[in-house]
Amino acid sequence: MCLRNFFHQRFSSLQKMLALEMFVSSNGRVIWGWLFLSIGAFSFSSFLYAAVISKLQPPSHNVIIRAIQNDWYYCFLIPMTLPILFVAQPFKFLWYKKHPKGDCED
Repeated sequence: MCLRNFFHQRFSSLQKMLALEMFVSSNGRVIWGWLFLSIGAFSFSSFLYAAVISKLQPPSHNVIIRAIQNDWYYCFLIPMTLPILFVAQPFKFLWYKKHPKGDCED
């Protein structure tokens, strides 16, 4: 009986450890997902403020906000990348037409 209890204790702790590992790994994915979503939301809201909202506000006395309001680079950054996207798209199509299997050898 003593040996049976010994193995039962060892295997039950191993099962608990494996269940905990699966729980942590699934929660780890959830945590990474929320982290990336929050970074993306923060980046989007920061860009939206720098490109649009800051231009609509009255002049500020804060140095950083005034610099953001006077900067016109980010306001034109995204709209100017759209024509490049349309120009580059046919080249991507031609690349796939030349290399249909994904190999890069000629």
